[in-house]
Amino acid sequence: MHSLEDLNTGKLHGIRRLDLSCGLTEFPRAIFELADSLEVLNLSGNALSSLPDDLYRLRHMRILFVSDNDFIELPACIGRCEQLQVIGFKANRIRHVPAEALPPQLRSLILTDNQIDSLPEALGNCAHLQKLMLAGNRLQRLPDSLARCQRLELLRIAVNQLTGLPDWLLQMPALAWLAHGGNPLSPPVPAIDVLAIAWQQLQLGEKLGEGASGVIQQALWQRPGQDPLAVAVKVYKGHVTSDGSPLDEMAACLVAGVHEQLIRVEGRIADHPEGRAALVLDLIDPAFINLAGPPSLESCTRDIYPTGLRLEQDTALRIASGIASATAHLHSHGMIHGDLYAHNILWSPQGECLLGDFGAAAFHPRAEQAAMLERIETRAFGILLGELLERCELPPGDPVWALQEQCVQADVMQRPTMAEVKQLLAASLELKLTARNS
Repeated sequence: MHSLEDLNTGKLHGIRRLDLSCGLTEFPRAIFELADSLEVLNLSGNALSSLPDDLYRLRHMRILFVSDNDFIELPACIGRCEQLQVIGFKANRIRHVPAEALPPQLRSLILTDNQIDSLPEALGNCAHLQKLMLAGNRLQRLPDSLARCQRLELLRIAVNQLTGLPDWLLQMPALAWLAHGGNPLSPPVPAIDVLAIAWQQLQLGEKLGEGASGVIQQALWQRPGQDPLAVAVKVYKGHVTSDGSPLDEMAACLVAGVHEQLIRVEGRIADHPEGRAALVLDLIDPAFINLAGPPSLESCTRDIYPTGLRLEQDTALRIASGIASATAHLHSHGMIHGDLYAHNILWSPQGECLLGDFGAAAFHPRAEQAAMLERIETRAFGILLGELLERCELPPGDPVWALQEQCVQADVMQRPTMAEVKQLLAASLELKLTARNS
């Protein structure tokens, strides 16, 4: 984090990224002194409510974050920033998005957790748009013009006031990651018979991790009449995340049930001392690690894999087959995962894998739309499959490459179901193992 003093005294001359969070109520004009070099401007965590009309003077600025401020309108001045590609105004009080606020090179627009009830038809003119984050607003409909955004791959519209998903949305050729839970269109969550675990039976240990939806800690579960069992406890937060509602995430975990490639839910905590929702989960072997990191500002919608990662063919196909099986299982339970990415997959060198993070999961709103929703997720799987195949040197003519191409094709209903993908990958893996052992 930079200081206002360093900015004002010229010590930051030539920097490409500026991060200022120091209670600002006005835009520091000294930022314009960085116009020759500045590409990333982060003013999140201040008390700003406006930006200067001449913001376009930052002619090299590609990325602008102004989250956690006091804006009630997306500033029209940002639309004049010709190089601006990524805009983040999460957790303000924005009600209005003027057409003039959309820059010509826009790739990623993040307006999570605001008060927006409508979007301009001009959004459809954003031909480069790949990522649109709108969870936690008041939208009742999406502009029909959005159908023209043929490069849109990731859309978060959970926790709004949407009463239906337009068919044109489900036919968009590049869409792969969709979160739509927590809207009036969502069906009632099925009743699930799950074990109620008393808080007093848990002895909390070290913190294992914390995400937008909750905190995970290791614990010992003293089951009545049995030896203590090492488990993980996830205590959910109450506020909206970029994907949706943490409570919807918990419901999806419960409905998903038991599958070899899903983290098992042992029970639900019924009496958390602060009244929070919480689950007791299987403790994952520390040998499992994340397959990749989340997308970067540059990659936008593509995961970042460890440099030089190479996989054995069998390992890559086992991971692909396991995740295909888990995804088909979710579809059979009337839901999509919504965030089928390598960064949400834990794996071991032997090819064992687990699919986690149900933050974007959602239940099918209408039976007649289920097939399209599931085939949108088929495209997400196809992108993942391609990333795995690129790292295991599978010959270009291998039938699995043909399957990958089918999964990502533009015509949504021509993609295979995940149940079909599961069968084809299992058969391919068996053939390769048989040929190797013969």
